[in-house]
Amino acid sequence: MQVSENVSLRPYNTFGMDVQARYFAPFASLQQLQELTQDARWQSLPAMILGGGSNILFTGDFNGLVLKNELKGITVLREDDQYIYVKAGAGENWHQFVMDCIAHNRAGLENLSLIPGNVGASPMQNIGAYGVEIKDYFHELEAWHLQDHTTVTFNNEDCAFGYRESVFKRQYKGQFVILSVTYRLRKKPLFNTSYGAIEEELKKMGIQELSIKAVSQAVINIRSSKLPDPAEIGNAGSFFKNPTITAAQFETLHSQHSNIVAYPVAGGHYKLAAGWLIEQCGWKGYRSGDAGVHARQSLVLVNYGHASGQEVYQLSQQVLDSVHEKFGVELEREVNIV
Repeated sequence: MQVSENVSLRPYNTFGMDVQARYFAPFASLQQLQELTQDARWQSLPAMILGGGSNILFTGDFNGLVLKNELKGITVLREDDQYIYVKAGAGENWHQFVMDCIAHNRAGLENLSLIPGNVGASPMQNIGAYGVEIKDYFHELEAWHLQDHTTVTFNNEDCAFGYRESVFKRQYKGQFVILSVTYRLRKKPLFNTSYGAIEEELKKMGIQELSIKAVSQAVINIRSSKLPDPAEIGNAGSFFKNPTITAAQFETLHSQHSNIVAYPVAGGHYKLAAGWLIEQCGWKGYRSGDAGVHARQSLVLVNYGHASGQEVYQLSQQVLDSVHEKFGVELEREVNIV
């Protein structure tokens, strides 16, 4: 275990922001994490846990200790007639974990293929795509409390999952390090292909017999066609959340914009497509220096090479302001700003 000084975080965030951490230390076991967090040299400094770096925008250097989560391992805990309980280390790459589940015919996460980041972020963000969210297959997680120096287990209810939300983004923000996540996966698939263009892509692929592998590949094909690869263009995926509005607000907007993209959700509300709103404001393909809005997906802000975090943040604010001015809708950033 080694603590390094003045380390560039460029390789550790998908936006490719070239900022520095005053101190940087990877940990691959709970013991290493305990030693780091209980060491008096670091206790007075701000600490940040870094996973896959795929949902973060650094707007400047971090004058503290960055702890890089590298906890690995995939284990089957138990199974019954319907389900199999699989535990994964928080430092496992998410997409590789999904591929491992598919290889072993463990169903449920196939719609979440190719989402960047690590396993530990999945419950933190309640990641979701194509009609599936983590809360649908989450069983429990283990987390280390940074102040109390204890390991705590959280079940589904404890996490208080919402749309791209959990207790770890709100009341417990910065208090816990997620160590592992256990998922309750299905032995027999419950296919979810009605969302987005999955059915259309499956037809294009010539799939005769539906399987979790086929659904996964369809999702991979769709995501690859619409979203930029962070290895080629710096980005953090969807930068904004899809906003939810009341039925009355929707009726007003629909009367003004008959082609508005929305769908009904619980409580008589409507969820709007943030990408559509942004595109209507003329941002799609916009570029200022090396900061821009992606040409194929308006939800994605990009770093074409040398944009600063401040430049990307300022662009996001311009987008928020213009959507509010045109539609009266408040967008919210999905990406964590540091």
